Amino acid sequence: MTHTRFAFVKANWHADIVDRALDGFLELIPVAQVDVYDVPGAFEMPLVARDLALSGRYGAVACAAFVVDGGIYRHDFVAQAVVDGLMRAGLDSGVPVLSVSLTPHHYQETDHHNAIYREHFVEKGREAAGAALAICKTRLELAA
Repeated sequence: MTHTRFAFVKANWHADIVDRALDGFLELIPVAQVDVYDVPGAFEMPLVARDLALSGRYGAVACAAFVVDGGIYRHDFVAQAVVDGLMRAGLDSGVPVLSVSLTPHHYQETDHHNAIYREHFVEKGREAAGAALAICKTRLELAA
């Protein structure tokens, strides 16, 4: 069975940057084939990704977040938990779950850094769309 629909989950923290990943994703996959879901933050993505993957409606699920060192919590812990959770969601569901979750080493909330990361997220969104299309094609060929 071919899936012509994709889910895109995006965290609301730093939405002005994270939303650019969806822009890049939609450069390769038509908006009519993409359902978009917002979650509060990166930590909530794996659960929603798993639920979407298990729904049987999607060929792949892409998830985008920007996890930065806010000086209060361990951002490296959050980033690792998110990536591990997304991988587990894909393996447990049998549906590809792709990560556009970035954790910069040196981020400062300046106009310069924000511009750099907005553009970077567009590129990462394009890459996720390309990966989603490629893995769906490969899995279809394997099933034939």
